[in-house]
Parts: sequence; C-alpha cells; structure tokens
Amino acid sequence: MSKDIILASGSASRRALLSGAGIEAETFKPNVDEDAAKAAMRQKGMSVRDQAMQLAELKAIKVSSQASGLVIGGDQMLNLGGEAFDKPGNLDEAANHLRRLSGQAHYLETAIVVAEDGQVVWRHLNRPQLTVRVLSETFIEDYIYACGSALLSTVGAYQLEGRGSQLFTRIEGDYFSILGLPLLPLLDYFRTRGVLVS
Repeated sequence: MSKDIILASGSASRRALLSGAGIEAETFKPNVDEDAAKAAMRQKGMSVRDQAMQLAELKAIKVSSQASGLVIGGDQMLNLGGEAFDKPGNLDEAANHLRRLSGQAHYLETAIVVAEDGQVVWRHLNRPQLTVRVLSETFIEDYIYACGSALLSTVGAYQLEGRGSQLFTRIEGDYFSILGLPLLPLLDYFRTRGVLVS
C-alpha cells in the first residue's frame, strides 16, 4: 500500500473487516464528544442519515488534522421512522429498544468518510433495511440474558453475525454495511487512489 491508512474508530468490527480484506490500518480513536454533537444536530432537526454522515466526517477530519495518510471515519445510526436510536446505556434500555423494534422495519444509516490533510476527499452512505419479527417477552428476556453486555456496544442491541440473526424476518442491503462499514465502495475508492491494485 502506497499510503498510510488510519481508522479513526475504536470499533473492533470495522477493524476486523479491514483486516480481513487485507487492509493494514493503524487505529486512532478520535477525541470527539459524540453526545454533544448528536444533541446539537438533533436540536437543529437534522435527519438521522445526515447525523451519521456528520459524525463520520467529524471523526475523520479530527484524526486527519493530526496524522498523515488516508483517514477513515465511520458512523452508524439506527433509523426507526425518522427517530435515531443510540447504543443502549444498560440492559433494561436494550430490552426496551427490542420492544420498540419488534414487528417493525428500520434502516441502519451507515456512513463512511475518508479525509486527507484535514479535508474530506470521499464519502459514502449505505442504508440497509432490516425487518424485525414480532418478539415475545420470553424471547427478549432469554436473548438479553444470553448476550449480556455485548448488546451495549451496538445500536439496536443486536449483532447480526451472532445471536442477533434470530431477530429478523427480512434483510435488504449490504452485509458489510450492517456490520458497520460499507467495505466494497471503500475498497473501490482505494483502487482509484492506487492504494490497492486494480
């Protein structure tokens, strides 16, 4: 690879997806106050999709202003009828998220931005749609007990690559984006930049 690749994220899932695709990326967790940024965006009435893109940009630009190379910033927000869901703060909140999602379709607004020298040079958004089956209280209780605190690290309180697959009746869209990174468009961009062999 001709340029340094930096992942502006602490996400183990994004790191694993890049590594699996043969991308050696240094990780650099951005020092961004996401809660304050989200509060400001929501006060302005910004759409869930735009919130995800703005947060991805903030992360990429913040790290890119401190490090040289191509910096990848990403963010994912769950959009249920225009309402943004953040990661649950505790297991009771995770259970409430599942009750809200039960029987409903939602989008995962999955944004990715590449910055260089403190400027955005590329951006992309994927919107996979997932339909949750009607969940019984017994299922929710068993699921929360089985998965535990791992549910607090993801919006929607599920990980599709694990037990979370039991939640759904239908999934439309890119699998990598559901895991948090629109990998195929990113790899294509890297080929246009000569980072990967085309």
